[in-house]
Amino acid sequence: QVQLVESGGGLVQAGGSLRLSCAASGRTFSSYAMGWFRQAPGKEREFVAAIRWSGDSTYNADSAKGRFTISRDNAKNTVYLQMNSLKPEDTAVYYCAATTGLDYSSRSDDYVYWGQGTQVTVSS
Repeated sequence: QVQLVESGGGLVQAGGSLRLSCAASGRTFSSYAMGWFRQAPGKEREFVAAIRWSGDSTYNADSAKGRFTISRDNAKNTVYLQMNSLKPEDTAVYYCAATTGLDYSSRSDDYVYWGQGTQVTVSS
């Protein structure tokens, strides 16, 4: 069982930056691949970025490439999403998720554990 708690969301102007954090409970965090997803009002949840359990491999959605960076600190049981050059279309609730048995995945159905989400609002 893994519990995930996101933090770091807020209101930021276009072009600004935010760093989201996702703190995980449990002693097996380092065995989980982690992902970030987001959901805007009226839209389906979409993949943002994922990272392998070891942190040595990442995968970003096209919308995140060059702007967002996923990383993790297994000693702190935490995964991060550094978001730069934010745009109004990045406004959404951001969720972190955990899965096992995979290096990483962009499919939300592959993830077993989910956080409650943190709101990111980018003003124009």
